[in-house]
Amino acid sequence: MLVWNTFLNDARVRNEAETLVRAGYQVVVHALALPGVTRSSEIVGSGIEVRRYGSKQGKQQANHGSQPTASRSHLAALLLGASRLTTLIAMAWAVLRSRPHVIHAHDVNMLPTAWLASVLARVPLVYDAHEISTDREGYKAFRGLVGRIEKTLMPGAAGTITTTDARAKFFARAYGIPRPLVLQNRPRLVTASGSNRIREELGLTQPWPIVLYQGGLQPGRGLPRLVEAAASVPNAYFVFIGGGRQERELHELTERLGLAERVRFIATVALSELPSYTASADIGVQPIENTCLNHFTTDSNKLFEYVIAGLPVVASQLPEISRVVRQHDLGLLVPPGDTAALAEAIHCLVGDPERRAHYRDQASTAAQSLNWEAQEQRLIDLYARVLPASRAGVAQR
Repeated sequence: MLVWNTFLNDARVRNEAETLVRAGYQVVVHALALPGVTRSSEIVGSGIEVRRYGSKQGKQQANHGSQPTASRSHLAALLLGASRLTTLIAMAWAVLRSRPHVIHAHDVNMLPTAWLASVLARVPLVYDAHEISTDREGYKAFRGLVGRIEKTLMPGAAGTITTTDARAKFFARAYGIPRPLVLQNRPRLVTASGSNRIREELGLTQPWPIVLYQGGLQPGRGLPRLVEAAASVPNAYFVFIGGGRQERELHELTERLGLAERVRFIATVALSELPSYTASADIGVQPIENTCLNHFTTDSNKLFEYVIAGLPVVASQLPEISRVVRQHDLGLLVPPGDTAALAEAIHCLVGDPERRAHYRDQASTAAQSLNWEAQEQRLIDLYARVLPASRAGVAQR
């Protein structure tokens, strides 16, 4: 597996790798190095081998996210491109030396490298498109190139995967390929009830409900609107867990609105620790905006993380999100980009404990089906088609 991140907080890739290891495959994840934070190689989880490369790329990705930007100077862009190319060559060479039976590319950042390695190694390629990168925040300057890469390489992949039905339809129509397998970004089913972690860590003294947003602090996710909405919802704490390019902007907005006592921030936490934080909140919020096709077709990790933790949700009324929320009666939907409606919905749940209790019960029921375990067999079946067990050396069970 090839990923363009440090593989420290990539829940989707971790889940897929764990599933395949438990099914008897040997899985090696090739990722980015971050000096002082990551190891160059290690074994994690149930036996996932991780190898990391390119410390400069790891640092850049950690500081700014993996999205490219067209605003860099020409010299800086040239140096960054050279560093990235060196990292990709090192990854590809390591992949070829390991003599894999299948190569799995996670997102378009890794598709050309994985495709080249699969051709040279003469093994099948699996492509997992986490996003629609031809119409995605931060990718507009590169959409033509991304489209050409996917249109050229996706039809030759032995297996394709994406995250929602809407995205599967898009890829099938855009590139004339069979509809990709859909594996939603669901977490594993865990129990973290009775947690009081956020309240204790932040020293929250009032018995007010905690309204939680967790995930990347990135443009287009409605986060400034969420801070502004907090001004209209008294007697509630608003907590952001995560980091990203909008972090400073959100802190400054919080100070400017005089909300520092009620709007609080927690840095990105380890995947293993996140469920206890989520379960210690009272309401989960997903205020993503309809700024691109990628957002329009998303359902997102956090929606399912809220469900597994038993939280009522307030979420943007986009097709895939709405389908999940309505089907399981999980909370309230609001028009994306509408600050007043967002504030009103949150205020409604903050002031109505009985309604929150109803949605908590609904979430607890939905969690039994909206988890990773309920869909992971599809990934195993895909690998059985792509790579016969006799060739992969899958353990006989």
